[in-house]
Amino acid sequence: MNLRPLHDRVIVKRLDQETKTASGLIIPDAAAEKPDQGEILAVGNGKVQENGQLRALEVQVGDRVLFGKYSGQTVKVDGQELLVMREEDIMAVLVK
Repeated sequence: MNLRPLHDRVIVKRLDQETKTASGLIIPDAAAEKPDQGEILAVGNGKVQENGQLRALEVQVGDRVLFGKYSGQTVKVDGQELLVMREEDIMAVLVK
C-alpha cells in the first residue's frame, strides 16, 4: 500500500461483518449495517502537542479497533475501501 497517514491519523480496513445470525438466519447485504470494527493498516508519526513535542500514537499496525459508525473519511486505494481517521476517533483496542 502506498499510503502513509500524517500526524495522528491512522488507516483502517473495516472487518467483514457476520452475514448469519446466531440462530442461522442469513442477513442480506442491503439490511446489514456497516461494521464498526477494523484492523489498522498504517499509522502516522504522532500528534504534535502545544509545546512542539511529538506524542507517539497508542495504536499500532495490526491492532483490531472499535470506532463509531460515522468515524473517519472513506477512501478507495487499489480497489480497497479504507478509512482515514484520527486516533481520537478510535474508542477501544480489541485484546485477544
